[in-house]
Amino acid sequence: MARQTGTQSGERRLAVLEGVLERITYANEENGYTVARVDTGRGGGDLLTVVGALLGAQVGESLRMEGRWGSHPQYGKQFHVENYTTVLPATVQGIRRYLGSGLVKGIGPVFADRITQHFGLDTLRVIEEEPKRLIEVPGLGPKRTGKIADAWEEQKAIKEVMLFLQTVEVSTSIAVRIYKKYGDASISVVKEQPYRLAADVWGIGFLTADKIAQSVGIPHDSPERVKAGLQYALSQSADQGHCFLPEERLISDAVKLLAVDTGLVIECLAELAEPGEDGAEPGVVREKVPGPDGAAGEPVTAVYLVPFHRAELSLSSQLLRLLRTDQDRMPAFRDVDWGRALGWLKGRTGADLAPEQEAAVRLALSEKVAVLTGGPGCGKSFTVRSIVELARAKQAKVLLAAPTGRAAKRLAELTGADASTVHRLLELKPGGDAAYDRDRPLDADLVVVDEASMLDLLLANKLVKAVPPGAHLLFVGDVDQLPSVGAGEVLRDLLADGSPLPAVRLTRVFRQAQESGVVTNAHRINAGQHPLTDGLKDFFLFVEDDTEEAGRLTVDVAARRIPARFGLDPRRDVQVLAPMHRGPAGAGVLNGLLQQAVTPGRPDVPEKRFGGRVFRVGDKVTQIRNNYEKGKNGVFNGTVGVVTSLDPVDQRLTVLTDEDEEVPYEFDELDELAHAYAVTIHRSQGSEYPAVVIPVTTGAWMMLQRNLLYTAVTRAKRLVVLVGSRKAIGQAVRTVSAGRRCTALDFRLA
Repeated sequence: MARQTGTQSGERRLAVLEGVLERITYANEENGYTVARVDTGRGGGDLLTVVGALLGAQVGESLRMEGRWGSHPQYGKQFHVENYTTVLPATVQGIRRYLGSGLVKGIGPVFADRITQHFGLDTLRVIEEEPKRLIEVPGLGPKRTGKIADAWEEQKAIKEVMLFLQTVEVSTSIAVRIYKKYGDASISVVKEQPYRLAADVWGIGFLTADKIAQSVGIPHDSPERVKAGLQYALSQSADQGHCFLPEERLISDAVKLLAVDTGLVIECLAELAEPGEDGAEPGVVREKVPGPDGAAGEPVTAVYLVPFHRAELSLSSQLLRLLRTDQDRMPAFRDVDWGRALGWLKGRTGADLAPEQEAAVRLALSEKVAVLTGGPGCGKSFTVRSIVELARAKQAKVLLAAPTGRAAKRLAELTGADASTVHRLLELKPGGDAAYDRDRPLDADLVVVDEASMLDLLLANKLVKAVPPGAHLLFVGDVDQLPSVGAGEVLRDLLADGSPLPAVRLTRVFRQAQESGVVTNAHRINAGQHPLTDGLKDFFLFVEDDTEEAGRLTVDVAARRIPARFGLDPRRDVQVLAPMHRGPAGAGVLNGLLQQAVTPGRPDVPEKRFGGRVFRVGDKVTQIRNNYEKGKNGVFNGTVGVVTSLDPVDQRLTVLTDEDEEVPYEFDELDELAHAYAVTIHRSQGSEYPAVVIPVTTGAWMMLQRNLLYTAVTRAKRLVVLVGSRKAIGQAVRTVSAGRRCTALDFRLA
């Protein structure tokens, strides 16, 4: 089947190879580099390895590839593909395999067999030109034939878009997403308004849009490019937690990113801050705010993306409105006999409150907005339970919420009352708008939000808007943990000097908690002291200075040693928490190794390869973006679940989330999921696990900070195992997180 083709010049000729794509061994979603096996029809079941740009090629397709022959020292003879086209198969057997490969949604091997038996070589023409005739095939009803016809059309349209996008090196999954967003207009949007992609399509950042723009001929110094670059720099900073950037820093970031003249950046920034000619809102907002040193320092000009500016103004004004209103939905606590009330409470709970806990209970029930913070073992949970018990005794309507499903479950167990995620409480709808807001507030007298360190600015604003005037709002969280994944530092700003919000910080560690190595060491780390690792029943250190070996040892501890010694389930009860995603002891590599150990591939279990990952039934996975369109009220960055089914014919897998919701994912949406056997410490916030294993290696040197290690240790209920070097642990304990995030909520509140 392989044959040489002639070329005009004296260059080495390109060879042509034809074959059916049997399986993809590896695919890099970023650049389309693929390693695959093809059947060249030589018989004997021999498959040939092909490598190169096979972007968009699907298993089961017949390919005509141009390229060069080569040899790999380990894998032998290979064909290096430079370009390819798909060729529709010409034999009945080829058509059957093509249709049965899962390429067309709704057709699996069984129906492929029946359809080709019925129509023979005419099969593909019938699907293309007379799809209604598919109903002639036994077992194919009108509903399924309609689905098959739609899937065939979509596949064709996506192919067209992909062939165009191949010239600008856009990955398959992004091409699919562009098509889903713009449909038939895809090619014209890409050609004429490429920078729209960065704003409209998840997974396309400015850099990809910029590459596309350059390949369709948009000039390097076009104002459209510079404005898009400025907005990209701001959205990047929001991903790092900042609500704004000081103007000077934004300008220098943009000059570096765009490699253009500073004057041009300043001009374009001024234009972005102006409303559009048709009255459209500006792209950014500029405002003077106090500098990083607070009132003493020089003010800076802050540049915000509009949603963050709007949310900061709204959140501060709503909090002050709630705090200062004369209405009170729990008037019974204005003149309550606290002696009697606390005596009654002791009868219910069987324990006295410590003085600072008592102060927190009084505060939450008598003030409209209050904040409760404190580390592990200081009685935050018992204090919250006491507040809820007293409120319910006075017939108050209490709503309990937390940012994650796991934290909400824990809050419900603790208080004996229903608790939900903030997203469910607000009933977020597709697009991200909440069913409850200022015009339609929640029906509540007391709203308690646990794990408030995880609340980012946008979510906190949505929540506070929905609290009715006169209701009491209590934020509960540990301010020493890492701040939220999203932009803002809400809990810290609520507790800042000069904040008008009343707050209690619990500091006393209770005696029973002092016996826990996990609690003791969390407080030691927070105070800048080395954790104790000798002679404890629930806190261990495996010393390993080599980063790669530490990664392997982490996997062994999590998948084998802890389950054997403590009887814990490696998937459900043990969580590996890594300081960073990259590197030999990073979450990325560890996920691959842990999947092999905990959910290895089996011939009888279907799996789906997507990009560099393989998904299997039983896999522990996490959502890596906010998607308001999925599930009942959206599925959010950090939601964890387990894959419960995988259907190659309908091209869908189902995840049971930790909120007990079954969420389907089409195969082309799998870049929203990552494996979660190991997650970064940032992603673990708000979750609690029976056991955590933390690789702490010098390979993660830049990430090692006190609040990072403290957050990781406080995720564990029963057991912590550190794996790595004493030097790296020392670095983490010594290093106090550098610098605050750029936020002005504290200034607006004060």
